[in-house]
Amino acid sequence: MKSILTGILFCLTSWIPSCGAEELREVVVSHADKGGVLQLFRMKEDGTGSVQLTRSKSGCRMPSISPDGKKLLYVESGKNSLSLWISDINGKKARALVEEGMNLLPSWLPDSRHIVWMKVRQGSKGQDPASNSRLYLLDTRTGGSRRLFSDPEQIKFSNAMPSVSPDGKQVAFVSNRNGPFRVWVSSLDGSKARLISPVLKEMDQSLNLPIEQKVPVWSPNGKWIAHWEGVEMIHMSPYTGIKNPERDQKISKTFNVWVASSKGGKRRKVGPGDDPTWSPDGFVTRAFPDPERGGPKVVVETATGSKDLQIVPPRVNWGRFAWVPKSLP
Repeated sequence: MKSILTGILFCLTSWIPSCGAEELREVVVSHADKGGVLQLFRMKEDGTGSVQLTRSKSGCRMPSISPDGKKLLYVESGKNSLSLWISDINGKKARALVEEGMNLLPSWLPDSRHIVWMKVRQGSKGQDPASNSRLYLLDTRTGGSRRLFSDPEQIKFSNAMPSVSPDGKQVAFVSNRNGPFRVWVSSLDGSKARLISPVLKEMDQSLNLPIEQKVPVWSPNGKWIAHWEGVEMIHMSPYTGIKNPERDQKISKTFNVWVASSKGGKRRKVGPGDDPTWSPDGFVTRAFPDPERGGPKVVVETATGSKDLQIVPPRVNWGRFAWVPKSLP
């Protein structure tokens, strides 16, 4: 799947839906099996009733469920590649959609037929994948694909991490066309692109590093976009090759999830973390490291605060999760 910013934050509590004592919702989670390989599991939001959906030898991550609840999309590791796969929601009838190249963060259009994703072009070691990426659209029935953007102005730039609006008319994505990565929204062809979550400070002064924005995702009602914001991980020791735990800790403390109006302007900080998603009933989730239990801590907002989602076993690796749509099998 963080805050050092200050500024004018708008009170957006009026849009948060109510959440009573309802039936437990379901998720599909990527986490390591007993052999340490990332697999997909379906379970309740409290971690109960877990059923393994994949038996990969190389690892499956970044699950995405079609809006009609019938299909499961995910990324599987290959030899020098990250391929896109699709299966029934129960993991059966799995087949590859795109096998070549480095393919990341697939997501669905509302028709439950087409998908978008980012294809990363090879760059130098330690390079941010988003800085050398293109967006693609694919028909899961025919296998036909093309670049998502056709607008001449937009195809000049590197664009990454696409998320299509619930009405299918717009796409949120990130681009560094004007400097640090920011969240943009445009028409599906890339036209009418605009920034929607402005920051007041471009740099983290204590680290002398730029503030970036990544992984935008639309709310179910299409009014809001959640995203990560902070100093990018490529500046940390595992990527620079220079051990500096104190600096790494300072960088990780900049990681926060924010919510911005899809029309631009209004925004609020949700809290520390990364990899935001939205529950089917409109609550933001986020994840961050939990040293006490090992692995990630996943938290979802509620009408009265927040609660932990026990969807990743202690002391195991994970590769994001997706909510099962409402009232679907």
